[in-house]
Amino acid sequence: MLFRIVTLTMLVAFLVPPALHSQQEPGIRGFTTAHLTAQRLLERQFRASPSPDRLREYMREITREPHHAGGPGSRRVADYLLTTFRSWGLDARIEETEALLSFPVERVVELVAPERYVATLKEPAVAADEDSPDEGQLPTFNAYAADGDVTAELVYVNYGLPEDYEQLRKLNIDVKGKIVLARYGRSWRGIKPKVAWEHGAVGCLIFSDPRDDGFFQGDSYTEGAWRPEHGVQRGSVMDMPIHPGDPLTPGWGSAAGGRKLARADAPTLLKIPVQPISAADALPLLRSLRGPVAPESWRGALPVTYHVGAGPSRVHLKLKFDWAIKPLHNVIVRIPGTVSPDEWIISGNHHDAWVSGASDPTSGTAALMETARGLAGLLKSGWRPKRTIVLAAWDGEEWGLLGSTEWAETHRDELLAKAVAYINSDSTGKGWLGMSGSHSLQAFINEVARDVDDPRGSGKSVLEARKAHLVEQASPGPERDGVAARAAIPLGALGSGSDYTVFLDHLQVASLDLGFGGDDGGGVYHSIYDSFYWYTTFSDGTFAHGAALSRVAGTAILRLSNADVLPFEFEATAATLRQYVDEIEKLSASGGGPGRGPLETAPIKAALGRLSKAAVVYERALARIAKADDRRVAAAQSAGINRLLYSTERAFRHEAGLPRRPWFKHLAYAPGFYTGYGVKTLPGIREGLEQDHHDEAVAFVPVVAAAISRLASEVDRAAGLLRKSAGQGD
Repeated sequence: MLFRIVTLTMLVAFLVPPALHSQQEPGIRGFTTAHLTAQRLLERQFRASPSPDRLREYMREITREPHHAGGPGSRRVADYLLTTFRSWGLDARIEETEALLSFPVERVVELVAPERYVATLKEPAVAADEDSPDEGQLPTFNAYAADGDVTAELVYVNYGLPEDYEQLRKLNIDVKGKIVLARYGRSWRGIKPKVAWEHGAVGCLIFSDPRDDGFFQGDSYTEGAWRPEHGVQRGSVMDMPIHPGDPLTPGWGSAAGGRKLARADAPTLLKIPVQPISAADALPLLRSLRGPVAPESWRGALPVTYHVGAGPSRVHLKLKFDWAIKPLHNVIVRIPGTVSPDEWIISGNHHDAWVSGASDPTSGTAALMETARGLAGLLKSGWRPKRTIVLAAWDGEEWGLLGSTEWAETHRDELLAKAVAYINSDSTGKGWLGMSGSHSLQAFINEVARDVDDPRGSGKSVLEARKAHLVEQASPGPERDGVAARAAIPLGALGSGSDYTVFLDHLQVASLDLGFGGDDGGGVYHSIYDSFYWYTTFSDGTFAHGAALSRVAGTAILRLSNADVLPFEFEATAATLRQYVDEIEKLSASGGGPGRGPLETAPIKAALGRLSKAAVVYERALARIAKADDRRVAAAQSAGINRLLYSTERAFRHEAGLPRRPWFKHLAYAPGFYTGYGVKTLPGIREGLEQDHHDEAVAFVPVVAAAISRLASEVDRAAGLLRKSAGQGD
């Protein structure tokens, strides 16, 4: 193997024109000077591999029939992935788990007064889309809604968020004993029935208003990309801010014959019936409402005056489900490491969909497949990674991150000991690279994006293209100047909504979420119209962006799996946490409550001062080790430098978990209790203030300060190991 790499390196050096040798290539974080050339050669070989034509082929095969979790289509896709991975020579297998699923047996939504209207609750096929009439489609429904048969007055509640109920209170409107009508948007769908139930509602309907998701935004499908009037957004309403995964096995892996809660005791299952409906089915309900005219910000784009109610509309809502424990099929590829096999680099994308799922998730699944094929090609050339690579195609994500959560809970102890990082993708389209994740990986993923070409053909890297887009979007003046002056693109913080959740929020494994988007509007999320025709007509029809995602993810995997010193960095973590503290202080000052005064954050600031200093010292030590010989680098490795580095995210682990949801254990990031997907940073403090639990906010200040101090100590220790290994002393 070494002979082949050296030979190829010499060949490339011989073939590259002399003028190019004089241009110094930028370094790669975590690699010594001695290993840079071989790593660059390896990456170039990999990045030449992803093929748009192959991505198209994978998508056409996967989307040719519905493949929801628990159904035969999902098993077919898992078998297809397994066979394909093995055909490339990869060690692949299906790891089966199981979870409680609910399938609709009866669905009735009807207006019974002041007139009668029976909702269709069905999306019609369209002639242009050959997949829209496929058999085996799941009907329009919300997974994990409660069974129920209720008739009650209707109240329109805007987006159904806590602030909307505060507005209803000002209007003297009570939803107790009523059915609420909420529109999709502004939060995850499961928050809407949760908040309705907390206010005493007996049922919930959720509709797609064309102002947010339809003709108001652009031409409707099939003339354009946006949701048609009869389009419906399916989706889970499991209370995932409490915990994702199988509702019956919170915190432990689900297995046949294993321990399970009774369904009545599962805290994430909804207490009221919930049904999604189309704009066309919502129109008669809104038209019959009276009461106050809705505030201007509550008004959508349907051709009626939006009234709030209650009544005189009365609605009959009847739902019945088949509740069953069904098998799930995670497809796992393992590439053993040769030097540090007990250090795992994990990358995943789910394969289950609500119906055909071309965008969500097959666009990302196809990119993961091309990453796997590219790695298989490197293996055939003689390369072996230093660390173990695990690639995963998860099942059951759409229902509540089921497959990834159960797999990670099953392998909990191994992952806490061995997981270096988790790289996630999901839906991807055309546009610009989006990057979110643990801020200790910010410098690393910026470097990766720097070295991958923009699929838009701009002649820039994906990093430069993204930065140019951000500059263009910024307001002229100081904001735009500030964006342009930034050396790196900051990572977005992760909340929930995809398979990184269990790794980051429950196990504190440093994580990234990657995907392209921003230039493919629409419109067909979780509907029968998320099809091969829609994707190839209105999204990444050339599959150039899917190939670019494979290049980005694959380059990241190669660097993490081969790095001499793992490429973590902590200055961005310190700076970002300081921003979060500034936000907390402003929040506290604006709403501290009578006699409470501002929250005292001095302990956190003191800890951040330590972390900032430690991060600077670490960067100096890393710069020296990058130029050291192999003997000194090996000394750092044998001293446990890499284990120390990838364990730093665990410093944020709070074993007791967050208030009212102990499954979530990360002190820096969590999905909001009332946002579902959207992140809450420093959640123990922030949500204590937002939810008027001031004592909780106060109690979490020393907890967060201690976590940051632990991190600072670990970074100090890492710097010391590097200095000692480089011959610089302590």
